[in-house]
Amino acid sequence: MTAQPPLLDLNADLGEGFGDWSMGDDEAMLDVVTTANVACGGHAGDPRTMRAAVRACRARGVALTAHVAYPDLQGFGRRFLDISPADLTDQVIVQVGALQAMARAEGTTVRGIKPHGALYSAIASHEGQAGAVVRALVELGGELPLVAAPGALVWQFAQEAGIEVVLEGFADRVYLADGTLTPRSRPGAVLTDPEAVAAQALSIAAERGARTAEGRWVELPVRTLCLHGDTPGAVALAHAVRSRLEAAGVRFEAAL
Repeated sequence: MTAQPPLLDLNADLGEGFGDWSMGDDEAMLDVVTTANVACGGHAGDPRTMRAAVRACRARGVALTAHVAYPDLQGFGRRFLDISPADLTDQVIVQVGALQAMARAEGTTVRGIKPHGALYSAIASHEGQAGAVVRALVELGGELPLVAAPGALVWQFAQEAGIEVVLEGFADRVYLADGTLTPRSRPGAVLTDPEAVAAQALSIAAERGARTAEGRWVELPVRTLCLHGDTPGAVALAHAVRSRLEAAGVRFEAAL
């Protein structure tokens, strides 16, 4: 029997604007991805920006997830905030609820949540905050899947709570030997060369892993692959990834 080609979801963080300010070209990214993680008021995203992103996703048939974050507009959600678990649970519920309301107004639905930036990193190992995010999902009804990194503590907590987890890899981030992402504060943490990004994407899709900066192999059994919409040259990088994966026979479908 001939093996089926890999099936992959391509996701991007979109709607990362506020008023007239925007981090990227959402319309162009929606030509490439199958899932959009839309900012919902934590690190970015006001009502007008959310509605525009939701409307564009619905028009393109792109799946919609809530890109929840620390309440940190000034720091774009990339600073760790040592807030209480109860406050974090409430933040996740409010942010998801806002996007759900906007999605309902536009005739579509939110299919899951993906934490952003420092929160995404923190819940890989921070027990209190990982538990707080899972608690929010349970209190929201337990039906929204969570996008998380392989091996993250929040993955374990979510499984124990009966929450579906979609594992995620990154085409444009350099991995450490333990499978976590190199902090953005370090030089070379973000890949910006189209060839390098496309090559890592294909490695993750076809071989289920990637090489670290030191050449070590990291297993990445993921179902969705992130293409950052705010990376310099993001649209060109996204097209390079999609083209390379299509040429290798990878099939694309939303994971949620």
